[in-house]
Amino acid sequence: MDLLLSVRPGRGCTVLEVRGELDMATSPQLRERLQRLVDAGDRQVVVDLAEVGFMDSSGLGVLVLIFKALRDVGGRLCLAAAQPAVRSVLTITSVDRAIHLYDSVEAAEAEVPLPDNATGR
Repeated sequence: MDLLLSVRPGRGCTVLEVRGELDMATSPQLRERLQRLVDAGDRQVVVDLAEVGFMDSSGLGVLVLIFKALRDVGGRLCLAAAQPAVRSVLTITSVDRAIHLYDSVEAAEAEVPLPDNATGR
C-alpha cells in the first residue's frame, strides 16, 4: 500500500497527516518528510495517524528519531488519533511514554504552546 503524506498548518503547530501503512518500504518517506519539517524550522509537529492501519518497528524508529531531533532543538513531536492496532504497538513498546499520544489532532493542538507568530516554528 502506498503512503500518502500531507502537511498543513495547525493551531500553533504543523500537522503531518499520514495515510497508509508504516513499514520498512514506506518509513523512509515518513522520515524524509519529517526531517524536511525539522530542517525548515518547524518545532511543534503533530503526526496524525488516523488513517494508519499498520506500523512496524521501522515506523517506530522514524518517530523516535524525529522525536529526539525535535527535542534537541527545543521542539516537540506528538502523535494523534492512532487506530487500535497502532496504539497497541506504541503502548507495548513504551514509545507512548516518551512521545505524547492524543486521541485527536484537536486534543494535541490544544496542548501546543502558542508561539508569538502562531505558525509552529
